[in-house]
Amino acid sequence: MANNELTSAGLTPRDHAFYGLVWAGTTLTARVDQALTRRHDLPLSWFEVMLWLHAHDEPIASSELGAKTLLSRSQVSRVADSLQARGLVERVPSPTDARSVRIALTEAGRRAYAEADATRREALAEVFDDRLDDADIAALRTVWTKLKDKPAV
Repeated sequence: MANNELTSAGLTPRDHAFYGLVWAGTTLTARVDQALTRRHDLPLSWFEVMLWLHAHDEPIASSELGAKTLLSRSQVSRVADSLQARGLVERVPSPTDARSVRIALTEAGRRAYAEADATRREALAEVFDDRLDDADIAALRTVWTKLKDKPAV
């Protein structure tokens, strides 16, 4: 019988680093998505849109949400439709472009976000917060900053 176990033989330190990032992202994302869906019927993609809306006092454009989130503009639009149907966001006319609208959390959306954010923090505590100290968090921030920096094209 063949041994199908994946081993680290032949993987470079960079391979390990890359697949470690993939594993961490996938594992933590799934954990948070499951907790948010189970407790709030709120998929992580919806929470992500709410997170960015919560960070702004003013309504923001779908295109800006698409640039900040991991979602496409059409996905942002579908998520906004779903959140609006639940009374968690509202669309308001853009003050500068009559053809476009901006999205904002409603008061109910702000309350729902706060509850969901507490769930997110709880879901991550054991596997993230309890295992990483301030130096680890600073190192991760340095790594993410380097990876997100895009060279001028």
